[in-house]
Parts: sequence; C-alpha cells; structure tokens
Amino acid sequence: MVVVIANDLPPAVRGRMKLWFVEPRTNIFVSGIKDSVADDVIDYLMKSCPPSSGLLVFQRINKAPGYKIWGSGDPDKEIGEISGLQLIIEKTMAIASS
Repeated sequence: MVVVIANDLPPAVRGRMKLWFVEPRTNIFVSGIKDSVADDVIDYLMKSCPPSSGLLVFQRINKAPGYKIWGSGDPDKEIGEISGLQLIIEKTMAIASS
C-alpha cells in the first residue's frame, strides 16, 4: 500500500497519479499497488515534483516497522528518526512565559 500526501501537485503528475491511485481528497492518494510498481511511482514523484509540492509518501514494506516514509520539498510536517524508526514530527508553537 502507498499513501501520498502533497501540498500541491503539478496537473500532469496529478493526472498520472489517478491511473494507479484513488484520490479521496485533493492531493491525497491511496493505492494497493505492488511493491515494484510502488518503487517506480515513488521515483517518478521524487523526480517530477518541484519542492513546492511538499510530498509525504508512506510505503508499506515487509520489515519492521512495516512502513517507510519519503519526503520531498517543504511538507507541513517534518520526518524524524529515533532509533531507526521514522516518525512525523508535529511542529509546536513555543509558549512565552509571563
């Protein structure tokens, strides 16, 4: 399974994504494509999308933890890693003390 979340995709890329993916919401794509096809699609996305696309791609893999996260450009959330486990880092506002 592959899930793609983007801030904005070029129209040509978005149209091509609709060949393999369901788009439940604008610029969110979900598909159960095979691993070999998933690798090709992810390569295509990373090469074809400008940094303004803000891509986050979640790919199911057969080893722990069961997924891999790919990022490109300036997504709203940052990808972090702790002890080899990829996580999405929530940006928080610093609270000024009075």
